[in-house]
Amino acid sequence: MKTRKWPNFLFKQGGMYPYYESDWSVLPPEANRRFNPAFNMATIKQVVNEAIERVRMPTPMRLRDLIRQIRAARTAAEERSVVNKECAYIRSTFREEDSVWRNIAKLLYIQMLGYPAHFGQLECLKLIASSRFTDKRIGYLGAMLLLDERQDVHLLITNCLKNDLNSTTQFIVGLALCTLGAIASPEMARDLAGEVERLMKSPNAYIRKKASLCAFRIIKRVPDLMEIFLPATRSLLSEKNHGVLITGVTLITEMCENSPDTLEHFKRIVPNLVRILKNLILAGYSPEHDVSGVSDPFLQVKILKLLRVLGVNDVEASEAMNDILAQVATNTETSKNVGNTILYETVLSIMDIKSEGGLRVLAVNILGRFLLNNDKNIRYVALNTLLKTVHVDTSAVQRHRSTILECLKDPDISIRKRAMELSFALVNSQNITAMMKELLVFLEKSDAEFKAHCSSSIVLSAERYAPDKRWHLDTLLNVLVASGNYMRDDVISSTIQLISESVEQQGYVTAKLYRALAEDLHDRQPLTQVAVWAIGEFGDSLVQDVVDGIEPPNVDDVIELYQKLLWSTQNSVITKQYTLMSLTKLSTRFNNTSKIQQIISSFCSSLHIELQQRGVEYSQLFGKYSHLRPALLERMPQMEANRQTDYQSNGDVSDNEVSPQRTANSESVTLLDLLGGPDDNADLDIIMQPKSQPTSNGNNQDLLDLLGLNPLPAPLADADNNVDRILDNNINNLMPEINTRNSNFLNDGLFGDEGTINETDVPELTAYDKNGLTVMFSLVRLPNSDNMTINVTSTNHTQMEITDFLLQVAVPRTFQLQVLSPSGTTMQPNGKVTQVLKIVNTSRNLLKMKVRLSYTSEGSSIQDQVDVNHFPPDIWD
Repeated sequence: MKTRKWPNFLFKQGGMYPYYESDWSVLPPEANRRFNPAFNMATIKQVVNEAIERVRMPTPMRLRDLIRQIRAARTAAEERSVVNKECAYIRSTFREEDSVWRNIAKLLYIQMLGYPAHFGQLECLKLIASSRFTDKRIGYLGAMLLLDERQDVHLLITNCLKNDLNSTTQFIVGLALCTLGAIASPEMARDLAGEVERLMKSPNAYIRKKASLCAFRIIKRVPDLMEIFLPATRSLLSEKNHGVLITGVTLITEMCENSPDTLEHFKRIVPNLVRILKNLILAGYSPEHDVSGVSDPFLQVKILKLLRVLGVNDVEASEAMNDILAQVATNTETSKNVGNTILYETVLSIMDIKSEGGLRVLAVNILGRFLLNNDKNIRYVALNTLLKTVHVDTSAVQRHRSTILECLKDPDISIRKRAMELSFALVNSQNITAMMKELLVFLEKSDAEFKAHCSSSIVLSAERYAPDKRWHLDTLLNVLVASGNYMRDDVISSTIQLISESVEQQGYVTAKLYRALAEDLHDRQPLTQVAVWAIGEFGDSLVQDVVDGIEPPNVDDVIELYQKLLWSTQNSVITKQYTLMSLTKLSTRFNNTSKIQQIISSFCSSLHIELQQRGVEYSQLFGKYSHLRPALLERMPQMEANRQTDYQSNGDVSDNEVSPQRTANSESVTLLDLLGGPDDNADLDIIMQPKSQPTSNGNNQDLLDLLGLNPLPAPLADADNNVDRILDNNINNLMPEINTRNSNFLNDGLFGDEGTINETDVPELTAYDKNGLTVMFSLVRLPNSDNMTINVTSTNHTQMEITDFLLQVAVPRTFQLQVLSPSGTTMQPNGKVTQVLKIVNTSRNLLKMKVRLSYTSEGSSIQDQVDVNHFPPDIWD
């Protein structure tokens, strides 16, 4: 019998169906369907449709291909087109379970470019719930990038995190800890803090390290949870694993910075930290921890920072770490940046703690070596650190003055700026002459952005430490010439004021200003304004006196110079106003007035209304009002000094030496004697002698006006005040001298018949003490009075400058509150700002107060609010 050859579809994998029967009904279903015409047509149509859909749909793109395609885009529009097309494809393929993690990876890259990718949040949650590690890894990464505590979706992840924190796989536990530290909200942190604390005691070093880092992030978010981690944190310092040890040190540092109680608790670990740091220094070569020949520099830097935090304002702790800091400073290699990093952190620690004098000199010398480094970043760090620490040991920094001055010639603009600021911080009465020569050269060659600040600082330094009046005037003249138009208005006014009070030098300085103006008529508005003011006041001596062997100019040359100034298009309207006024005054100093009258009359038709008004008014003085001209245009009276009297010595050897420019007039000295002298540390006993004649109760208001303060409202006035009327003297320049804590008694109506009030008897309380900022209240109240004065002293104990400082106060409605202006808004390291609060309590209720503070430090804005409810209950008795 002839056998039949069967088609291939009848053969199944792993064997063959021995079909020899002629009955097709016995065939298996998969073979028998091929012979059903209706069924075959439906299958063919489905296959064809699926093939067409696959052709229409774009081919799945790998992440590397997407990155390559986006980088190849030539325009932003082309890039957006690629991203939008891929986002549309990702949305359509999220229903395919197998490709979710690949699409999330591409979505994360798109989100990193700044495009919206929020539609992938729920898909990240699906991946986190997966049992596969690859899915969890992408899911947790997506959660960290796409979720935050502001979105409700992140709450759905809490249960998954708790399950994964109990996983037996260390890497899954690590993923959960990283995610918790990145996106934990306060509620989530409170729910899972116990799990994190348990993992900090895990026998696995990898998990302990991750748990410590997670605890660090939780404490930054929720400081109240700090106590939960304290027991587990203490054991971290006994770790042998450097990874766990460095995370433990970081966690302890954060705790100590946030809580004064925790800081006191951890001060007992200083010997342990010293021992660990000593072992690192003396340890031999370890390939696992060696970085450029230094054993684990990262751990050394963290330990040094923690020692600095623990040693601030603590003599005992500082003594325990002095030796190890000296060893680190002398044994660390400086040929590479790794060693320089450790030395920099060592310097910061030495300057912040209560270290020995020799150790501070060693730290300053290290910074001096940094200034000689070829790396400009190291030089900038050295200058910046010296600027912050110059007040700690000025004499040690003075030894590197020549190196600092060399940095003024550095091509890097940031280094020049820091060197300029540090140079002014080093100026004192001994080096004023040499320093001013270098700084004037720098001012002349510096960029425009430096000139305003540099010129103003030179003027202030010369005002503080000038050896004599002539040198002071010559310096100001050089500043006017070198700075051009880049000068602040206060420099012009202070220069004019100095010329006015320097009677013996007026002829000399007028001649010098005239020569500088005649030799160079370029666009120098400040020089022109000062020069024409001086010539207008002392023009008679200009054309008569011989100065430095040079013949004086004649009247016609002076008038011709004025004519050039008035018709110059480079001079501003304000400068021409100065010149026109000065020329009018010269009409009473010179005999020839016809030319002057002609020039002034030409401005009667000026296009500028101010110049036209002056031209018309001044012209009247040459007509029917000519008899009034000599009296109206006589010399101005001598101006009173308006200079600060509280100056730092900046390394002067003698604490008692006083520059001639620092001597106030007799009325100022009398007031300082009344206040107890310039010694800030002396007890301030304010005693007022009875008046020989009665005065009205408005004297207190006159004194407030004299101090530049707002007048008190009527309820705060004391009818029994007997204050001597102080002569009309600008007392604002004395404010830095008397603006110390409890020094605002001048405003408080304390000069009555009550007699003497001793500063040591004034009750004080701490209203705020956090993050290195302290606010102290000094309470002053007269007996049998409803009025109370609170002298507020805010002190910056940090090493950073505090700017934009603002203190706001609120009291219950039963009280009347007046907040006077503060002494400033900027606090240097260890600097202070004072302010006065006036309170009236007619109902004699217990005082409660809300205080809000806002300031800027290290570029970040900080705002805080506290309740001050611990005022003495008997303050109103």
